[in-house]
Amino acid sequence: MYLDLTNTNEKINIYSQLVGGITPRPIAWVSTVSGDGVSNIAPYSFFTVASVNPPVLSVTQVNPRDNKSKDTLSNLMDSKECVVNIVSEHQVEQMNQSCANYPPSVSEFDAANIESVASHNVKALSVKSAKVRYECTLRDVLTISKQPSGGQIMLLDVVGVYIDDSILTNGNIDQDGLSTIGKMGGDYYTKTTDLFSLKRPLIK
Repeated sequence: MYLDLTNTNEKINIYSQLVGGITPRPIAWVSTVSGDGVSNIAPYSFFTVASVNPPVLSVTQVNPRDNKSKDTLSNLMDSKECVVNIVSEHQVEQMNQSCANYPPSVSEFDAANIESVASHNVKALSVKSAKVRYECTLRDVLTISKQPSGGQIMLLDVVGVYIDDSILTNGNIDQDGLSTIGKMGGDYYTKTTDLFSLKRPLIK
């Protein structure tokens, strides 16, 4: 099968081909607070590091079919702050529950029984059980398309990093201890328990 996306006469829905092939994807469990003071949290798998100097994260919202912004983006545009909590294996059920289409007046922290803790530098709550979390302020929102399924990229300046001491080894995050999960296509996820190491080649 080959999908020719240059043929503009055909509208091809390639969502499943994108998320099914670009795997595994890390998950940003993003917590925000609304103007009404409601704490929100939702997972996003279009997520990566955009820059190290300065430290900037990139999280993309794929616009819903009704073309309305999700609570996370709306809250972020209003408050300019959030926390990116990294999802470990023991949190998958709560993370998945927070995906539900709760109305803006309902806090996913309460609905999914997610224990929270105050953050250091931002008003948004942090997930207490998250072993790594990045406190962030909004740098910019880049709109690729405002159409349904279009992308809006949230660029986040990292202003603080929490790392649980139990997963620190010589100042580095122990990958086995963090035990993150990744998003695959459809309803599938993957564990990161089968790790292997390869040293980068050095050409002299």
